[in-house]
Amino acid sequence: MTTLIDKNTRLAVQGITGKAASLHTRIMRDYGTQVVAGVRPGAAGRRVEDVPVFDTIADAVKDTGVTASVLFVPAYAIREAAFEALDAGIKLLVMVPEHVPLHDTMAIVEHAEALDAQVVGPNTPGMICPAVSCKIGFLPQRYFRDGPVGVASRSGTLTYEIVSRLSRAGMGQSTCVGVGGDPIVATTFAQMLLSFEADSSTSAIALVGEIGGTMEEDAAALVAEKRVTKPVVAFLAGRNAPKDKRMGHAGAIVAAGRGSIESKLEAFAEAGIAVADQPADVVPLMKRALGR
Repeated sequence: MTTLIDKNTRLAVQGITGKAASLHTRIMRDYGTQVVAGVRPGAAGRRVEDVPVFDTIADAVKDTGVTASVLFVPAYAIREAAFEALDAGIKLLVMVPEHVPLHDTMAIVEHAEALDAQVVGPNTPGMICPAVSCKIGFLPQRYFRDGPVGVASRSGTLTYEIVSRLSRAGMGQSTCVGVGGDPIVATTFAQMLLSFEADSSTSAIALVGEIGGTMEEDAAALVAEKRVTKPVVAFLAGRNAPKDKRMGHAGAIVAAGRGSIESKLEAFAEAGIAVADQPADVVPLMKRALGR
C-alpha cells in the first residue's frame, strides 16, 4: 500500500498549455507518471508533450479515465478549476499555486470532504512515490529513492535537502508529500501522520515543519495519544526568526502563544518526537528510529 498515489494513478494537468505546466508535464511523464490528459478551455484537440488536451476535466475523465489532477492555474482561478475537477469525480487534487484566497481554499476543502476526495496544497511542490515512479507536481525526482521513510513537509527546498541526505545514507522514501505553505492547507500534518501510520510501506516518518500555524502541535498530539505509533523525526525551520516579524511563508504566523518555535518544541518533547537541530541531524536520528 502507498499513500495517496500509486502505479494506477492517471493524471490530468489543468492549465497544461502554460510554460511551467508543459515543462513539468514532460518531466512527470519521463519519470513514469501516467499523465493521460491536459485541460485548457478552447484548446481541445491539441497535444502538449504528446498528451491530449480537453476543454473540460469532465471530458478528460470520460475519455481517459483520469483519477487525479494537478492544477497549474493562477491562484484567482483555483476555486473554479478545483470545483470542476471535484464535480467530475476526481478523487485527488494537487493545487500548486500559492496565495490562493483563504475563503476559496476553505470552500474547496469543504466541497472535497462532501465528495470524499483528497486535496493537497495550495502552495505545494506536490508528492512523489519512488517505488512506483509516480509523482505529481515539481519535486526533483533525482533526490528520491524507494525506502521506508514517509515524508511530510511545509517547505519545498528543505524537503529536497533532507531527502537527499536520507537517500545518500541509504534511507529511501515510501511517499513524500508537500502539504503546502499557505495559512490554510487542505491536507495537514495530522492527516499525513495518520495516513503514514496506516501505510504498510512506511516504517518511520520525517516531519519538516516551521514556525507559524498549529499543524505541528496537532500532529504531536496524535503521537502523544498513541494514535500514531511509528517513530517520528522532525525538523523545524525558523528557530532564529525574530519575534513579531512576518516571515516569507504565508503560513508562518504565530498567534496566541501557539505556532511559536517554543510551542512546537514543547509539544514535540511531550510526545517524545526526536527533533533535529539542523537538516543534517535528521540522518542519525532517522537511523536510530529505524534501528540501524
